[in-house]
Amino acid sequence: MILVFAAALVIAIILSFVMTPFVRKFAILVGAVDKPNHRKVHTSLMPRLGGLSIYLAFVMTLGMMLPILIKMGVDVQYNAVFAILIGGSIIVLVGALDDRVELSPKIKLLGQIIAACIVVFVFDLKVSFLTLPFGDAYNVNGMLSTFITLFWIIGVTNAINLIDGLDGLAAGVSAIATATLLVLSIMMGNVTVIILSCLLLGSILGFLYFNFHPAKIFMGDSGALFLGFVLATLSILGFKQAAIVSFVVPLLILGVPLSDTFFAIVRRIVKKAPISMADKSHLHHCLLQMGLTHRQTVLAIYAIATTFGFSAIVLSQGVLWVLILTAIVTILLTMLARKLGLIQQRERTMFRSVLNMTTQLLGFKS
Repeated sequence: MILVFAAALVIAIILSFVMTPFVRKFAILVGAVDKPNHRKVHTSLMPRLGGLSIYLAFVMTLGMMLPILIKMGVDVQYNAVFAILIGGSIIVLVGALDDRVELSPKIKLLGQIIAACIVVFVFDLKVSFLTLPFGDAYNVNGMLSTFITLFWIIGVTNAINLIDGLDGLAAGVSAIATATLLVLSIMMGNVTVIILSCLLLGSILGFLYFNFHPAKIFMGDSGALFLGFVLATLSILGFKQAAIVSFVVPLLILGVPLSDTFFAIVRRIVKKAPISMADKSHLHHCLLQMGLTHRQTVLAIYAIATTFGFSAIVLSQGVLWVLILTAIVTILLTMLARKLGLIQQRERTMFRSVLNMTTQLLGFKS
């Protein structure tokens, strides 16, 4: 079985690596190029649609491995596999169109909602447990389960897209998150998540060779949205029955994009700006403004993402670690955000209010 997983990882790497140069030429041919502007770091036209190579490598390798798994009698959750294939295909189509013609945020959101609804209503993949870090496990069902699942999928999908601002950043952070999911799924013995994580990780790594600074191609929305969608769905699949860690661990696995998205939303609400409006106050922008080079900034965020991933693995081993590490991570994240200027004075007031509400929800007095 280990050889099968290893083969899936290697084949996905090779296919992604081989196809990316062809996807690059195709992007240039159809005019799917990213133009520089005041908030972007690159200064010349850059082909995007790189997400197609990630998607194609993922799907093609899955097509090769499924017959082998079936022949071996491996118990694969096919509803999850087809949910990711169908929903992911819709996401990639919407993202690819946006890479070419720049769709409106409403159209992109509609595509994400449709893909998320397919996961929830067609293949019945939902959050089963909601466990607060310092409380009991709650069995959620009905409308609450549906709402949480849809919110999670759409939120994570957009979170990965929001951090896609530097060469190799979104791809590298997604690879770290996927590797963390892979380790945890091995520990839990979840074969479906193991094989899908191997496929996704391999597809990302093959592409990352061309996407790391200086990049030869961007993944575009086709890649960022696809990665976010698959990671969100895999995290639901991997922890839907692991009551102790079902809330905390997925949050930590995706700690970098989710925290950056959270601070971005706070900034825009305080400034009374549309949530979808882009700005230059994301984590990578702040690190660049501090004097780090492009590559140093990306590597620094990789280190932060790895720390989150390691914390997720440790937290999965017991409730005591949940108590200790969640507090440490929260404190460090807040200190880092203030140091980098991710939250200014006006935002801090709102942040404190949110923090007080959260502590009350978790059973503590403010």
